Amino acid sequence: MAKLYLVPTPIGNLEDITLRAIRILKEVDVILAEDTRKTGILMKHLGISKQLLAHHMHNEHRTAESVAARIAVGGSVALVSDAGTPGISDPGFLLVRTCIAMGIEVESLPGPTAFVPALVNSGLPCDRFYFEGFLPHKKGRQTRIAFLATLPCTFVLYESPFRLVKSLEQLSQVLGSGRPACVSREITKLYEENRRGTLAELAIHYTNHPPKGEIVVVVAGNNLHSEETTSED
Repeated sequence: MAKLYLVPTPIGNLEDITLRAIRILKEVDVILAEDTRKTGILMKHLGISKQLLAHHMHNEHRTAESVAARIAVGGSVALVSDAGTPGISDPGFLLVRTCIAMGIEVESLPGPTAFVPALVNSGLPCDRFYFEGFLPHKKGRQTRIAFLATLPCTFVLYESPFRLVKSLEQLSQVLGSGRPACVSREITKLYEENRRGTLAELAIHYTNHPPKGEIVVVVAGNNLHSEETTSED
């Protein structure tokens, strides 16, 4: 059936791909991949031989309409990212929007994404939360941190291991050094780590133990922090 399928792929452990995802990847005409080499390794592991086309942040503005046009005349296309769910801090939004505008059906499969297990594992309230994704590297960074400081609910960040300490230190300066947080690394992988503490404690730890791998930072909202401070007083 002519359709765009959004197919989540494992963020580490290859056992986390669903049976439905495997079936869809086998059935579609073509697979759009953020990195065809990386996706090719997964396809080989799954025993799937399918045409792979590149669809990433550097070409998605140019390719979205041509991909949608291909689906409109009867093609079936699966979009995958390097890891996790397409569109969550990865390419996907522009293609989905283009397909919807052209009246093309879009089907999104449930599956792996890094921030959900990190949020639940943090021990911080997750009945309401705010997903920030990656902070800006330079322009607008302090503005975003100032905004996050006002949130009453838990919030979630993605971060590079090379910028983790800088982010923890900046958050500590603006939100307060005692704000509870959790850093999750290498979720689902062999060396998975979930380290909880205050922003200041975590900054010190990762200064002394430089991190590696994919990182999710979960930080308590200002309401929880205020309540805990009041109870301690």
